[in-house]
Amino acid sequence: MKRIGLVGLALAAILAAGIGGYWAGVRDFPVAGLREWFGVEATLAAAEPVGTGAVIYYQDPDGKPVYSATPRRTRDGRAFRTVRASEDVSFEGRPPATVEAAGQAGPRRILYYRNPMGLPDTSPMPKKDSMGMDYIPVHEGEDDNGSVVKVSLGKLQRTGVRSELAARRVVGRLVRVPGTVQLDERRISVVATRSDAFINEVANVTTGDRVTKGQMLLRLYAPDIATAGAQLLTDLKSGGRDSALGGARQRLENLGLPPEAIAEIERTRKVPLSMTWRAPRDGVVLERNVVDGMKAAPGDVLFRLADISTIWVLADVPEFDLGAVRLGAPVTIRARSLPGRTFEGRVSLIYPQVGEATRATRVRIEIANPGGVLLPNMYAEVEIGTGDAAPVVAVPDSAVIDTGTRQVVIIDRGEGRFEPREVKIGLRGEGFTEIREGIAEGDRVVVAANFLIDAESNLKAALRGLTPAEAQP
Repeated sequence: MKRIGLVGLALAAILAAGIGGYWAGVRDFPVAGLREWFGVEATLAAAEPVGTGAVIYYQDPDGKPVYSATPRRTRDGRAFRTVRASEDVSFEGRPPATVEAAGQAGPRRILYYRNPMGLPDTSPMPKKDSMGMDYIPVHEGEDDNGSVVKVSLGKLQRTGVRSELAARRVVGRLVRVPGTVQLDERRISVVATRSDAFINEVANVTTGDRVTKGQMLLRLYAPDIATAGAQLLTDLKSGGRDSALGGARQRLENLGLPPEAIAEIERTRKVPLSMTWRAPRDGVVLERNVVDGMKAAPGDVLFRLADISTIWVLADVPEFDLGAVRLGAPVTIRARSLPGRTFEGRVSLIYPQVGEATRATRVRIEIANPGGVLLPNMYAEVEIGTGDAAPVVAVPDSAVIDTGTRQVVIIDRGEGRFEPREVKIGLRGEGFTEIREGIAEGDRVVVAANFLIDAESNLKAALRGLTPAEAQP
């Protein structure tokens, strides 16, 4: 008790010395002797700026993110630090009680006071809330109908707010869908007769073989062709009129006899017993339905050939991606059976219906098939490029806050001032979003931590929406 009394007397003497005497005493007072005589730890810290304005909240003395609306102590008995309005890093970005307008000599006029806890309540005069906390003043120029949000530089640095310029660029993305290799329907041919015929000989050609245009496929005898050929020879020997000769030639052509075979009859003046049927195009034999000695009826398919130098890839594009696909769009195709190889093509047709079960639309890509390495019904991985080749105003995807019903971009107006602005978006791709309405090229938009500013903007709008008309400033 005596030691405590002596310590109290010493501290009282220091305070009684006055301001000038206090500092002189501090310089001359034997601090080490005070520790030795009274057993207390005397430390003198440099004078720190003292906060001004209303008490906003109380924070852990060690700076930990622990706060309290009322005075509080830690477990070891230390009091929480008092944080006043000038010390709070608020969305207003400046000390509410001592803000001075740039270029003005005096403080700005206080418009009204808002609830310190963010509740929709304002007051035209200073007051306290139910917990005894002072209402925070809102100064002239700080209330701009909720369109502009102010953030202090300290909070900008801590939250990592970052902005970029909206610029013109080509916005596109890849639509990746499965596909299958199919034959080009325009490059399939059928070898058949137009009259009854007897097959004398079939060439050594089987299903899967490659044939060239003009290659012999079979020899046959057709009574109707022989009769029409004999009539042509009769007209030629009798010196018939051109109309008669033309009629005989026409009958042979109607029976499917190739022009070169007709020319051979006219040259040799002889109708051969066996007519040669040749391949009408280069391609692969898909079907062989003929053998030596068989009788073929008119229209029977003897051979079916397909040219695979150019093929189709049919891809199923989901309905929600269909709007981004356009005719002529570039396409890259990869086949699982050919690792490391890619094939380039373009969208040639978007089929005019959506599959009821798959909710996908078939898209046709026409590509070259060098060497015939792509075979019908192969599985393919299709990448369709989307977007227009013309550059558009675009911002990074992270700059767009999409609520589902509207899209918002935060405009950086400098000096910690931000303006949320509703926009209309277009295509998305490669990390960028097209902006069709709302901002222009060169506008600076927030691309990181924009949720913080949007939250404050929504809070301001909510405060105005919930506050009764008579209570609004």
